[in-house]
Amino acid sequence: MKQLLIGTLAGALLASGCQPGGSAKDMADLKQNIESMRADVKSIKDTLDAITKPRNQPPPEDFNKVYEIPLGNSPVLGKADAPVVVVEFSDFQCPYCGRLQPDLKALLEKYPDKVKLVFKHFPLDFHQNARPAAIAAMAAQEQGKFWQLHDVLFQNQATLDASKLDDFAKQAGLDVARFKKDRESKAADYDKRIVADLQLGAQSGVQGTPSLYIGGKKVRDRSVAGMSAMVEEALKQGGKS
Repeated sequence: MKQLLIGTLAGALLASGCQPGGSAKDMADLKQNIESMRADVKSIKDTLDAITKPRNQPPPEDFNKVYEIPLGNSPVLGKADAPVVVVEFSDFQCPYCGRLQPDLKALLEKYPDKVKLVFKHFPLDFHQNARPAAIAAMAAQEQGKFWQLHDVLFQNQATLDASKLDDFAKQAGLDVARFKKDRESKAADYDKRIVADLQLGAQSGVQGTPSLYIGGKKVRDRSVAGMSAMVEEALKQGGKS
């Protein structure tokens, strides 16, 4: 910025045509030009400072922090008494959530007696089909078939649409008539549960989907190897519900 100021002032001198020994008027004009250029330079500096100033970024994530995440009435996959809890905040329309499912399945298969998976709804506002899908999944949970519809919804992410939910329910083996009735009559209650999960996610540091927690700690490496390392650590510490 100092070099810019010097260059700008030198340019002002040349532009003014002033030479040593100039008249009093020339010197007054030069002084005025210099003051004007100083004001311009300050304006440029302020603009650059505003551009380069760090935005209000969220604080860096603390992956050692342990969050208390109540399971509530969320669907659980795995043995009820499994010592290590994996909590997933997920969105049925999120492609990254879809890609994560095979790795979560592999993790459960690797630790069939040690790990259970808990699903929390976190439909993002810009995914227009995510919230209806979440409500549908809750209606499926009423019939004990949450995970069956869960799998069908993720398998059909490319064509996920509210108009196809009944077809998806049929594929998942649901009583479609009951499914439709529950989806409509209990929609307000389901929506309250979604809001509760969203609030819980916000309190737990969820910044996007999918967000995973193993033993209460947020997962940085969502590969099977990365998650397995966290499971082993949680097992050494006695697990965490």
